[in-house]
Amino acid sequence: MNILLFGRNGQLGWELQRSLAPLGRVAALSHDSTDYCGDFARPDAVAATVRALRPGLIVNAAAHTAVDLAESEPERARLLNATAPGVLAKEAARLGAWLVHYSSDYVFDGSGTRPWLEADAPAPLCVYGATKWEGEQLIQQSGCRHLILRTSWVYGARGGNFARTMLRLARERERLTVIDDQWGAPTGAELLADVTAHAVRHLQTHPEHGGLYHCVAGGETNWFSYAKYVISQARQAQPAIQIKANEVAPVPTSAYPTPARRPSNSRLDTAKLRTTFGLTLPPWEQGVARMLAEIL
Repeated sequence: MNILLFGRNGQLGWELQRSLAPLGRVAALSHDSTDYCGDFARPDAVAATVRALRPGLIVNAAAHTAVDLAESEPERARLLNATAPGVLAKEAARLGAWLVHYSSDYVFDGSGTRPWLEADAPAPLCVYGATKWEGEQLIQQSGCRHLILRTSWVYGARGGNFARTMLRLARERERLTVIDDQWGAPTGAELLADVTAHAVRHLQTHPEHGGLYHCVAGGETNWFSYAKYVISQARQAQPAIQIKANEVAPVPTSAYPTPARRPSNSRLDTAKLRTTFGLTLPPWEQGVARMLAEIL
């Protein structure tokens, strides 16, 4: 199977190059690729790339993920998160190819405390969430065979992430303040990539199982508890590590105003994914601990 991957240089794209390799020949593109166009700001050229390569599977790990910046450049966010994925979906439909796409907990308004179901009505609070929701709709309306995975709080060992930021600040400051009223599940790019490859294999024999699913690590936490876990694990892994912070204090979201509103409840119910694909999703702590062992 010929596989076309967009967003190869991102945290998820990097892991997908590994997980998809056993399934076929992977052509991995980034926004600055030269042989073929992987720049979502040029959707017509991206469509031409799909027509030229004629993949059996398109995997889209590219997106406008700068949540606050999206508030000041909504048209660019819409181009990258909605228009370009919609173009991919139309091309996939013409080819009879599968399209795998990743969406976000930001499609919901974050109300309540129960985990969100796939059937719950989206009501995004910000431009980023609205454009991700539009992208989902365009894919579903195209008629292409698709798998959409909504996820949250994605991190990877490669590149910047929340854990790296907390460790850097813990080395610099004696006291940290971290938001404690936003809830979700830190989800590793490695886990997402492995679930994707497993699901793609499954869909080859059960195409009727395509559609929309929630995919996050097991359990739940908030940013405050996440930060405390990261610092505690770092101290255990490297007793000699120079951690200056002797206090991590919880604060509300209002303590850190941002241009984009964040959902308070980013819990996602993964029962549909686990049941359909026969998966067990490990607790979030397991993935974070493995990531820390790699970066420390």
